[in-house]
Amino acid sequence: MNFFNELFHNQIFVTAALGWFVAQILKTFIHMFFTKEFVAERLVGSGGMPSSHSSTVCSLATACYFEYGAGSFEFAIALMFSIIVMYDAMGVRRETGIQAKVLNDMLKIFKDMGKEEISAHDKLKEFVGHTPLQVLAGALLGILIATLICA
Repeated sequence: MNFFNELFHNQIFVTAALGWFVAQILKTFIHMFFTKEFVAERLVGSGGMPSSHSSTVCSLATACYFEYGAGSFEFAIALMFSIIVMYDAMGVRRETGIQAKVLNDMLKIFKDMGKEEISAHDKLKEFVGHTPLQVLAGALLGILIATLICA
């Protein structure tokens, strides 16, 4: 029990976790606003506005900055981690989502043509990566959350 007590009293961990949580809640409400339907998967799923990955890692890096300073190895590690995560969200993960959409569209076309032997058991997940705007919004959200908690 000492582990969990220490973990939940760790301001850096709590700040990063709150960055993720707030982004996921906002993402769910934004998706609901535009689609007029509640999708529970948005509460934990990737992709969408704002990027919860960006919010989490920017909360982490900003909390490390406030706790240890810009010259610390903790901040350096968190900052580099943040850059890698956000770059990946806009790059490989975004391309994966675009490819999934194309493949899902192709399967639908084949099915509409009567090609029943070609079937997908599950539709590929299209919400995987992020646009630069979604990443920026998540980053700003994470920095704001950490500043409010740690400054």
